[in-house]
Amino acid sequence: MENYVDLLKDCILCPRECHVDRIKGEVGYCGETSELRLARASLHMWEEPCISGEEGSGTIFFTGCSLRCVYCQNNIIANGSFGKAIDNERFIEILFELKDKGAQNINLVTPTHFIPQIIRALDFAKKRGLDLPIVYNTSGYEKKESIKLLDGYIDVYLPDFKYYDESISIRYSNASNYRDYAKESIKEMVKQVGKPKFNEKGYMTKGVIVRHLVLPGLNEDSKKIIEYLHKEYGEDIYLSIMSQYTPLDHVNKYPEINRKLTEDEYNEVVDFAISIGVENGFIQDGESAQESFIPPFNYEGV
Repeated sequence: MENYVDLLKDCILCPRECHVDRIKGEVGYCGETSELRLARASLHMWEEPCISGEEGSGTIFFTGCSLRCVYCQNNIIANGSFGKAIDNERFIEILFELKDKGAQNINLVTPTHFIPQIIRALDFAKKRGLDLPIVYNTSGYEKKESIKLLDGYIDVYLPDFKYYDESISIRYSNASNYRDYAKESIKEMVKQVGKPKFNEKGYMTKGVIVRHLVLPGLNEDSKKIIEYLHKEYGEDIYLSIMSQYTPLDHVNKYPEINRKLTEDEYNEVVDFAISIGVENGFIQDGESAQESFIPPFNYEGV
């Protein structure tokens, strides 16, 4: 991508549209300059079965985030306090190192604010023979215009759809317009990659999996999201209904969600999905709501 630098001089990659010059070292809401920073690059076994499988997903955790939810389990990297700067050549090397370790795909986690750098690296990597599916793992707070830049680069989209009610997205993510951006960006994702496709090992090679993390006390909002997605896309996407919400210390200011999800709450949402006809989906058991499922950010593989 020849003009990638221009996108960072007046950055409007995400819905925040900060208009900062990241090339000059300015930072917007995501907290990042044009310098690419990573916290971890390793095989990850805790994604959906068709992403991690038995061999693992080659997962790259980027520093910074354009959404920054108050309950974020990756808060240490989302707030920019942990990350190692690398250049383009090192990023390309990491992609091939993950492949050599047996990764079945390359999984880009919270990548939005580094879209130009990612495109540049993938251009070079594919010319050198990188042939793994590329997974775009995002909060769902995306501009469709930015997602369009990724057409032809991404094989599997793994967006969240976190909130339907605006008051909830404002309180927990300072994003009044989250729902509309999630809707439009997911529509563009489905348009690009089409219906789900899998290889002989059961890994998804094309498609969209929309994740929804059920939050304590917010079942009705969860149902609105699931109903919308099923009505809009049917079995053309997969839904991943997640129970892994883990209240960490920084959630103390929000007492209403400062607890784990109950089994009854989660089952109610899953039962609702089944009742409206959702068939392509993933669910979790209660053991996923543990801090041990949060990967250690220690610059492994960086």
